[in-house]
Amino acid sequence: MNTELDLVIERVIRAPRDSVWRAWTDPARFEQWWLPAPYACRVERFDAVPGGPMVTSMSEDGDAFRPHMDAAFLVVEDGERIVFTNAIDSAWRPAEPEPVAMTAEITFADAPEGTAYRALVRHGSAASRKRHEELGFHEGWGTVIGQLAALAEREA
Repeated sequence: MNTELDLVIERVIRAPRDSVWRAWTDPARFEQWWLPAPYACRVERFDAVPGGPMVTSMSEDGDAFRPHMDAAFLVVEDGERIVFTNAIDSAWRPAEPEPVAMTAEITFADAPEGTAYRALVRHGSAASRKRHEELGFHEGWGTVIGQLAALAEREA
């Protein structure tokens, strides 16, 4: 981890790793936790395989949806690791996403209480990292990890 360029958040989710993995890789489950409530997420295109699309829309009222993320999966190692980026879009074209370009590496490991979950988010510059942090990285990603945990724990 490069502390000048990266942000990280770690949690233990009290559910088996396969439950957490399914919540991450099944589009119907993914849209239940991906955005902080009260926002609603709609999965437009999602295929958790290397090169697969990760395209979502968001809504504040559950009716009017607008684009949220157009990204691509880079690495998908079953039950172990997911890497995705919004620096290229789902068609593999270079992108300039707002508010920041990032590459996220999500890892899953067994822990005595369930699943050790880690999200390492890499940025291309210190300014981009700082902007992401100022926009509420820890609060936003912390909220969605809590929502992920609630779903995985319910289904465990």
